[in-house]
Amino acid sequence: MATKGHNEVKESLLEMTRIFRPKNPRKFVKEYIRKYRITGGYEDELTHLVEVELGKIDSSVS
Repeated sequence: MATKGHNEVKESLLEMTRIFRPKNPRKFVKEYIRKYRITGGYEDELTHLVEVELGKIDSSVS
């Protein structure tokens, strides 16, 4: 993925994470990849980003 496109995907995914606050990050990422036709091979990286973002949300709410 090109750097610009990759950053757009990451920002979009993080924004959707903040909005939906998924209970299962892996399933959320799989659905996101399928829906937006993201190139394969990024699932683990994107799942990690979602988990980190959810951790930030949880720590700021507490």
